Amino acid sequence: MTVEILADELYFPEGPRWHQGKLWFSDFYDFAVKTVDLDGTVQTKLTVDGRPSGLGWLPDGRLLVVSMTDRLLLRLEHDALVVHAQLGDLATFHCNDMVVDAHGRAYVGNFGFDLDAAVESGDFAGALAAYEGAALIRVDPDGSTSVAAPALRFPNGTVITDDGATMIIAESMASRLTAFEIAADGQLSNSRTWAALDGCTPDGICLDTEGAVWVADASKPRCIRVREGGEVLDEVATGDHCYACMLGGPDGRTLFMLTAAHSDSVRAAAARTGKILTTQVAAGRAGLP
Repeated sequence: MTVEILADELYFPEGPRWHQGKLWFSDFYDFAVKTVDLDGTVQTKLTVDGRPSGLGWLPDGRLLVVSMTDRLLLRLEHDALVVHAQLGDLATFHCNDMVVDAHGRAYVGNFGFDLDAAVESGDFAGALAAYEGAALIRVDPDGSTSVAAPALRFPNGTVITDDGATMIIAESMASRLTAFEIAADGQLSNSRTWAALDGCTPDGICLDTEGAVWVADASKPRCIRVREGGEVLDEVATGDHCYACMLGGPDGRTLFMLTAAHSDSVRAAAARTGKILTTQVAAGRAGLP
């Protein structure tokens, strides 16, 4: 596959969404939500002091933005961000990725523990053994919150199938993709391992029309395509570690891969090593986001 650089000189691009002919994404350490078009023109759309992460849209078109460090879900009303939901009662550390379903229900993950401190401690294995997991938080359109699924191992990138019946979520610290059935009222049940991915740290994910999932591997410079059961169908080398991916473009067959040289907050905030790469793939975008 031919891989091209669409944009560079970013800090840490994350949370990509193809929306209205552009890729929207959060640049963590620029504290900004940005867009890039297929010509590579980057624009800052808004700033978020609490560090933006997951993005999504309500059915009426209003933008939702996860504010990581203050554990809020924000909503864009005209030109102003307002609080859509307080997540701090249920999120036990920084909030991260999110998917918004067709009914306007947002499902928001969080770290569950201080990842940087665990890495810096010199005993990451011990910190991980003590890790009790984190809740996936459901936010209804009225802003009310509840636990959609407890004790996930770092809930991260999330997709919903076209029929709205299945959610697949990356559990980064368990090296797996986990699936849930989604009831008509938004309740999740019957969790199962959709794909065990030994040696992979799944971060952002996206779904294609053949039912396969592209997975950004935060522990390696690659983006892989897997089918249910865990078989790796394709692999794209990304140079730096890959933290998020999204299918988009006019026909849904442009794979956007978001990379950076470092993921820890000190080094990632110190230099603009972030890039957005593209390649063309055979199966187009499906599901949400």
